[in-house]
Amino acid sequence: MCARYTVFTEDEIIAMRAIIQKISEKFGYEPSNEGEVRPTNVAPILLFEEDVLAPTLATFGFRKANSKTLNINARTDTIINALDNPQKYSMWREPILTRRCVVPSTGFYEWTRGTEQESQISLFPIESSPKKNNPQVKMLFRRPKEEMLYMAGMISSFIEKDGSIKDSFVILTTAANSDRAPYHDRMPVILESDECVSWIKSDKFMRSVLIREGLELQCKIAG
Repeated sequence: MCARYTVFTEDEIIAMRAIIQKISEKFGYEPSNEGEVRPTNVAPILLFEEDVLAPTLATFGFRKANSKTLNINARTDTIINALDNPQKYSMWREPILTRRCVVPSTGFYEWTRGTEQESQISLFPIESSPKKNNPQVKMLFRRPKEEMLYMAGMISSFIEKDGSIKDSFVILTTAANSDRAPYHDRMPVILESDECVSWIKSDKFMRSVLIREGLELQCKIAG
């Protein structure tokens, strides 16, 4: 699962700073929540336009029909079923075939039960639970030795109450690898930086990504 992720713009993260600068100039966008993206937030995505990856904005999460709830993630096994059974999973088929995107980030969060000592060194708020003695610890997952973490996504358009059309995106998830499994049974589908164009343009590459093991991650207490 991926419900919150980061678009930090520290000086050393040149790629993210460039993305934010471009969409700021075009749309007047500034990251909210101190660089943390949450469901329903407007956030940067990358599309392939005029032979280059170009940043634009979309809202995080697909609205479910006749419901206030959101789909923020799409499971790879569901997407594979949508490709093989178009009548049964119609809401996913068009986005995965025609509107793939890349979601740029610098990492994503997960909450896990930790010791009191771990909770004391976390700089982020820690949520206690009446059912557990240990508080939840906010963990940040990133790529080893990489500034950026690119996630596979797809877009759909929704009509607002005022008649306007809004583009929204979801992040694809796959079974957790050995780095992720101690914390959650799902993880985002992660792309290498040189795979982003192929993810958007190539159906063959898209299918190979849907079935491969998740890429290597490392994690630390957020702070």
